[in-house]
Amino acid sequence: MKPRINISKVAPKAIEAMIGLEKYIHASGLDKTIYELIKTRASQINGCAYCINMHTRDAIKLGETTQRLFVLDAWRETQLYTEKERAALALTEAMTLIAGKEVPDDIYDNAASLFTEQELAAIIMTIVTINAWNRISITSRTPLD
Repeated sequence: MKPRINISKVAPKAIEAMIGLEKYIHASGLDKTIYELIKTRASQINGCAYCINMHTRDAIKLGETTQRLFVLDAWRETQLYTEKERAALALTEAMTLIAGKEVPDDIYDNAASLFTEQELAAIIMTIVTINAWNRISITSRTPLD
């Protein structure tokens, strides 16, 4: 596939704004494993090879197991994920697949009961940000590193 526009070269201020969101998330204290699981799962749903590749590698560097990464798209069928991870993954899927519907109350309420408001804000912003990165990478056909 032929790469398309390089947003970072054409509109560096737009990428700086996205990086600003990432800086907020990293400074929030959000658990790094949950961060990488969110990033990977949303990227799987969106079919973003660049981001799947990046975030699975980052997760492995943090000590994530390959088994958990291999079965991430079937997380509901295993007991490999903690209650908090499961809540974050459910919210990730609901927000990523939001077109034409809303985030169900039970999914939001479960996440809100397990995370502080600061953590929940960071989780929501992580989901928003990875969905934006996915759309940028898919549209511009960002090649794998």
